[in-house]
Amino acid sequence: MAHRQFEGKEQASSYWKYRFPPPDHIIQHLLDFQKKQKAGSDLAVDVGCGPGRGTVLLAKHFASVVGLDVSPAQIEVALQHSKEPNITYRQCVAEQLPFSGSSLDLVTSMSAFHWFNRPRFLQEVHRVLKPGGCLFLVCFNNNMELNFPNCCSDTLSQISKEFSEEIKSYRCLHVGICPRNSYKEAYDSILYPEKEWHDCVLVKRTMTLSNFIQLMKTLGDYQALVRDDPQKATRLSQDVSQRLMSEMGVTSIQTEVEAVMKYFYVLARKPQEV
Repeated sequence: MAHRQFEGKEQASSYWKYRFPPPDHIIQHLLDFQKKQKAGSDLAVDVGCGPGRGTVLLAKHFASVVGLDVSPAQIEVALQHSKEPNITYRQCVAEQLPFSGSSLDLVTSMSAFHWFNRPRFLQEVHRVLKPGGCLFLVCFNNNMELNFPNCCSDTLSQISKEFSEEIKSYRCLHVGICPRNSYKEAYDSILYPEKEWHDCVLVKRTMTLSNFIQLMKTLGDYQALVRDDPQKATRLSQDVSQRLMSEMGVTSIQTEVEAVMKYFYVLARKPQEV
């Protein structure tokens, strides 16, 4: 069974506000992989969809898209923002997908796979994918580089790294030392002959310093700290905010900063004959 996290309404709303879906060029790579492998485009399923930020990216490329999440609150927020007529959302666990065998053209999981019972999920993916159907697993690294004009990027990035290191001790043991390892292990374990591993794909995003801090606060490590010691969590985020503003020489947390996110992802195609 997946490790259940991020189920509260407040955190679901924070995911919608501050989490980013994969960037367009990674989604385009997925679509190119689908086309290259001559996979179908009838039904795509996004597992661990959260509030649906990534799910909506699939809507214009597939006849029907289903977002699945174990959390009722995440599904509720996804439905509040749902506008695409070909998307539906359902609550279920990742390891028991509510689809018949060989029925899906695409299964995705965006920044959620590391929370699943990974071997069982991959077995389910194999069961539900059509021959020729594709799997897409993607996530980003918690350590982000920061850039600001006329400021030492190494110093800003070090402050960001120290924030990540401080909360790492609260990481769920199921996730492991580095979530990236779970995705690389999945890639290595998938026996499909057509598969790709992409590591350290850099994506630059401009956001306010406030939104950067809020993004970091959505991370599972930080949320575990909040549950264990909420006062320490508040002090940590405030201290990091002040250190970054001081280094940048600004007084407003609404100042924009460039964050460099590092994505990694898996693409795989179920063989036509299995």
